[in-house]
Amino acid sequence: MKDSIQFGSRVIDYEVSFSDRKTLGITVTPTSEVLVKAPASVNREKIKQVLQKRAAWIIKQQSFFLSFQPRLTERNYVSGETHLYLGRQYRLMIEEASQDSVKLLHGEIRVETTDRGKVKELMKAWYLQLARKKFEKIASELILKFRSEGVAPDSVVIRDMALRWGSCTPKGKIILNPELIKAPKGCIEYVIIHELCHLVHPDHSPAFFRLQSRYMPDWEKWKEKLERMMA
Repeated sequence: MKDSIQFGSRVIDYEVSFSDRKTLGITVTPTSEVLVKAPASVNREKIKQVLQKRAAWIIKQQSFFLSFQPRLTERNYVSGETHLYLGRQYRLMIEEASQDSVKLLHGEIRVETTDRGKVKELMKAWYLQLARKKFEKIASELILKFRSEGVAPDSVVIRDMALRWGSCTPKGKIILNPELIKAPKGCIEYVIIHELCHLVHPDHSPAFFRLQSRYMPDWEKWKEKLERMMA
């Protein structure tokens, strides 16, 4: 059953599923959907009352997840255009050549290619190569610190994700979006720490945020920077 409530100027849409459970549970998914699991005996008005009481928390969760949804500006991959790498803007220069290569040179991203139609593909491969190298180094240092929490991720995987900067699996695998290589190092550290904290606390409970603040006291600054730079 789908329904909605009004909270101030915001409309919160939600979907309800009923079962023989005894309590009502509310989940906000990474894609900002609100899912309600309710006992079969609970009526529609009671569900609305509970949602009204939790509305501020729901909106906070939705806003939090939005920071993990990449909204990158479309690029044309032409000379003179600017592209990000580790938080800095670099001008793209494309030159015809006998073989393909991408280099960071004198404040520019220089692409030499036999076919200008391949520039996007070449840059994506270049970014991926840099992401593998940088993420592994940054993650390994942070993982060492988290060993005291009983956390020992078995691997760091790079994977294209339309809706997330990072995620983790119950078995301890950290997954990072290669587009994160365009953000400053502090933003990369924030996403990795966030996922490491989830291996200790799967939800966004007060205990989760206390742990995140212990390992990165200024995490809110890097979260906001990631939102501003990559939106």
